[in-house]
Amino acid sequence: MSYEDLQSAAATIADRTGRRHHDAAVVLGSGLSGYAASLDDAIEIPYAEIPHFPEPRVVGHGGSLFSAAVGDGAALLFAGRVHTYEGWPLDDVVFGVRTAALAGAKAILLTNAAGGLGEGLAPGDLVAIRDHLNYTARNPLVGSNDDRLGPRFPDMSEVYSKNLRALIRRAFETASVPYREGVYAWFLGPSYETPAEIEMVRRAGGDLVGMSTVPEAIALNHMGVGVAGISLVTNYAAGITDTPLSHDEVTETATEARARFTAVLDALLPLLVEA
Repeated sequence: MSYEDLQSAAATIADRTGRRHHDAAVVLGSGLSGYAASLDDAIEIPYAEIPHFPEPRVVGHGGSLFSAAVGDGAALLFAGRVHTYEGWPLDDVVFGVRTAALAGAKAILLTNAAGGLGEGLAPGDLVAIRDHLNYTARNPLVGSNDDRLGPRFPDMSEVYSKNLRALIRRAFETASVPYREGVYAWFLGPSYETPAEIEMVRRAGGDLVGMSTVPEAIALNHMGVGVAGISLVTNYAAGITDTPLSHDEVTETATEARARFTAVLDALLPLLVEA
């Protein structure tokens, strides 16, 4: 990935949408891809038609970028993301969100499906991400640094913006959804975590586990972009119950929670555009 590749992708998005600037962006996780198409007059661009964009290889994950007018501004919505476990280099995993930043987005929401282990969390709960743990020992900033994107050694004291979390809380209240915060732990996947790994995360203060989000958050923090995150708890993490983990459970819970998650996004999008 080069800065010029990112510029090329951002220019294509501007040309295809007729919008020179997008104020915010949302990455839609498992089960949420259809939300983008439901927005009024949303413009769809398949990832395959954007230079250098990687395309998801997981069945059920979308592969299109949408541009939608929101209030007096505009937002980009990613219907699907690529994951490290699919074999993508981290440069490709973060390519989409870096492009969104170059397209003008100053606030970007990352959503995901996650296993829950925090006290009181259950499948179907929505949780704002407060911080993260990186258990992969991988980082999208490894290698030569391009100072046009950000500093060599970025501060990580507040990756997930307190100001944006306050907006998430407002959106949860508007949607009548209980507000919770938690720490998200990133594992490489595609295998689910073991009970011993979940116990390690619990002792470290983690509440959620998943296979995405963290590299995108690191890359955006590097660029000085405001980052927010929401996890949908789709299953109990390994060892919490005796039920084996399965992707079917993830998709079923995501489908059941879609209406509540959609209500939160409807309330949150205008706030992100104005942030």
